[in-house]
Amino acid sequence: MPERFVSSLNEVVSLRERLEAEGKKLVLTNGAFDVLHVGHLRYLREAAALGEVLFVAINGDKSVRELKGPGRPVNCVEDRAEMLCALEFVDGVVVFEERRASSVIEAIRPHVYSKGGDYTADSLIDEEKAVLDRLGIEIKILSLVAGKSTSETLKCLSKVEDSTKKVAIFGSGKGSNAAAIMEAASRGKLGGEVALVMSDVPSSGILSEADRYGVPRIVIDPGTTRVGHLTDASLKEIRDRLQAASIDLIVLAGFMRILRDPLLGAFGGRILNIHPSLLPKYSGLRAIERAIEAGDHASGYTIHLVDGGVDSGEILKQEEVPILSGDSPEHLQQRIQAVEHVAYPEVIAEQLAKLA
Repeated sequence: MPERFVSSLNEVVSLRERLEAEGKKLVLTNGAFDVLHVGHLRYLREAAALGEVLFVAINGDKSVRELKGPGRPVNCVEDRAEMLCALEFVDGVVVFEERRASSVIEAIRPHVYSKGGDYTADSLIDEEKAVLDRLGIEIKILSLVAGKSTSETLKCLSKVEDSTKKVAIFGSGKGSNAAAIMEAASRGKLGGEVALVMSDVPSSGILSEADRYGVPRIVIDPGTTRVGHLTDASLKEIRDRLQAASIDLIVLAGFMRILRDPLLGAFGGRILNIHPSLLPKYSGLRAIERAIEAGDHASGYTIHLVDGGVDSGEILKQEEVPILSGDSPEHLQQRIQAVEHVAYPEVIAEQLAKLA
């Protein structure tokens, strides 16, 4: 990488100390910046006005792939650094290889940390926000440039290249439903393609199924250890990845995290879930066990749209599966999944056909 385009952390730290001695401010922002667009230019110009010097910390290529998924970065780190340094209001670039910029923030200790208007103070990455708060660094969220984003740019390019409907599957477990969906897609029975598989569990079987079918896969960073939850920052990141991949429909297949805005707002009416009960009975966890414990004669599955509640969205399809004498949760689950594997791809195909 040409040295003139990238500064070392030590160089930036020394510059920061000189600026402080002169009563001046160093501003830091960070991101992938692999598709430079006018939204970036306006935001960076605004950031530069917050101090005397603006540095941009950019993710290395491996880091971008981990964060943004296959096909990213669009431009390699050398080219990204050169383009940013060509902007008159950017004074320098540093590169970091981690997923997060926490270590860069810790080392540089900028006077001001800025992010674009698609973030809020609450949706900043928790790890980075913790460092900023601990160091007492001023945080500035800048103006939002509506419609000018990397995801929108890539979405427009994708539409020009390919009109095939695209599905993203989310899961946390073995991935048997996901495998059935990908098999249907491989046979041309889905009315679209499975373009992405996402999981919050790095060792989950659904990621192995994605590899088996040659589908790009991404490990989701939930941003929190709270069971069943995703942080605002994580939800925003997921939304951005899906939009960049031009996803038309999200399919939940054993995904054990609660979805909410901004993801629900961006994909309203386009998120499906399958639940192992005849909703509204036994929403939530342990549905199969609860049906057996209640002495029910039948259980089954429900395919429904996802809304802001728990298993409360519009029901698209249900099917009964009898509970046999002496049934165990494991045996009943196997019989429910056998009919799910047929029904879920059919409902997905119906929903894709309804999309303009």
